[in-house]
Amino acid sequence: MTRRLFDRIDAAPLVYARMVFGACMAIEVFRFFEHGWVAQYFVRPTFFFSYPGFEWVKPLPGIGMYVLFAVAGVAAVGVATGKLYRVSALVLAIVWSWVFLCDQTNYLNHGYLLCILAWLFACVPAATRDATAPRWAVLLVVGQLGLVYVFGAVAKIDGDWFSGDVARFFLARTDVTQPLAESKPGRIAFATCGFLFDLLIVPGLLWRRTRPFATAAAAGFHLSNAYLFQIGVFPWVMLALTPVFYPASFARRLLRITEAPGTEAFAYRPWVVAAFVLWFAVQVALPLRHWVYPGQVNWTEEGHNFSWHMKLRVKRGETTFRVGDQPVDVRDVLSRRQAKKMTTRPEMIRQLARELSRQHGGAPIYVDAFASLNGRPMQRLIDPTVDLSREERTLGAARWIVPLDPTAQREAGDDDDSE
Repeated sequence: MTRRLFDRIDAAPLVYARMVFGACMAIEVFRFFEHGWVAQYFVRPTFFFSYPGFEWVKPLPGIGMYVLFAVAGVAAVGVATGKLYRVSALVLAIVWSWVFLCDQTNYLNHGYLLCILAWLFACVPAATRDATAPRWAVLLVVGQLGLVYVFGAVAKIDGDWFSGDVARFFLARTDVTQPLAESKPGRIAFATCGFLFDLLIVPGLLWRRTRPFATAAAAGFHLSNAYLFQIGVFPWVMLALTPVFYPASFARRLLRITEAPGTEAFAYRPWVVAAFVLWFAVQVALPLRHWVYPGQVNWTEEGHNFSWHMKLRVKRGETTFRVGDQPVDVRDVLSRRQAKKMTTRPEMIRQLARELSRQHGGAPIYVDAFASLNGRPMQRLIDPTVDLSREERTLGAARWIVPLDPTAQREAGDDDDSE
């Protein structure tokens, strides 16, 4: 069975996906320069929230981050055009991963997806316009994109989502969708359609008879997301990559290239099979890991990152740090954007508490943190009696996070943080 992974098949979908991905990455790099995000996110802040195991990844000093983004832009163009493809793809994967890991504040699902795709394209043969490729290479890219949709559906299996209360905040953003926001059946229909789309879109695109309808649904879904949400290139990347689910002949016609010759299978490599299985095992385990933690993942944030939880929560927070009885002003430590993100994320609160303790000579740091989830009243998020500066990062459940009261009455509010 595993030998079929080495069948020689048409590489046109890989070539198409590589070109689209490189072009989207080049656009994303340009947007960082255009909007001044390089300085805002990486140059001006003095403190950065790390990821587990990557505490050593920091923004480069001076003009280093500008240089890093320029290198990423050149590499993205190389990926899109196929020039020095292997080198360009590897450089892009390393540089974009460094950018991604610099600060948890900047976590977005589309940033994570771009990292994953960059590493995949650094590994698969997608350089030429008329090549064949082993089946595993095509399945790797198609399967990864499919998992984004599947786990987008899994993440929506939540009472808050199906109640339509989360949808109310999003639909109220525009005059066009405001009537749906004010209608309970409309909100529930919106939430249900979102779940069904994520659940059914992959088989719908793969099956010839449903492909036209699935393609229309994909266009409507991603264009509406681009209209409703400020989520960068994510909907455009997913929409542009939709043809990878089609037969290879479509990509060949689209790229105007002739059919690739050759039928002999590639050499069987057991280590490739092992790597293939391991990759998908990790990609399945990461989105499911939050189920082993107690409580509501959108409240505790434990297992939330890397799980394709996209636009499923609306949170607001208020956090005060204390040295003894004296509040500490964090405006000298964090940017406004960092402070806003931190108030609803317990692990980021813990990291800042340790930094404040270091700045105050090892003094204990206590936190008064309150948050609102999906329209509920503000509730205490952190145990105020715990010296948070002494708490270590752990893979287990944090004992200092106060559980959510799910029975609290929801009310309308601002969607300050809806990633």
